[in-house]
Amino acid sequence: MAMSVGGDSATETPMSDINTTPLVDVMLVLLIIFLIAIPVVIQSVDVELPKVQFEPTTTKPENISLAVRPGAGGECEVYWNQTRVNSDELLQRGVANLEAVVARFGDALTPEDIPEVHIRGDVNTPYRCIGGAVYTMQSAGFVKVGFISEPPAGTGGRRA
Repeated sequence: MAMSVGGDSATETPMSDINTTPLVDVMLVLLIIFLIAIPVVIQSVDVELPKVQFEPTTTKPENISLAVRPGAGGECEVYWNQTRVNSDELLQRGVANLEAVVARFGDALTPEDIPEVHIRGDVNTPYRCIGGAVYTMQSAGFVKVGFISEPPAGTGGRRA
């Protein structure tokens, strides 16, 4: 703020005008920065998200059904059909199951003959539990891992 005091005459009063030049300079610099920065921040990749649809699955007897739910104390409970298993048992059972399929079909094995893994996850299950089950089954050699879900209300089991 500039202020001028002085002079001999009694009619002169102190000058109390604000010098706005530095303020305008700062505002112009901020305006330029925002004009350059905003387009960079707003950039996004166009992605078409999937619609909420489902396809009824045909259950084959050789498919593996896993249920995953949260347990007491933050543990993950994984059930192979109705039997509770830990991650080591899950891996061993998965490998044994695939070895039995390969032994049964031999050289005539086709991708359609390999069983699928169907995972039913409780809505309150942490991702690490379901992700761990998926990782373990993929480590065992299964290539088709899917999730069983409840269809949205009002669809009547039909495809949307």
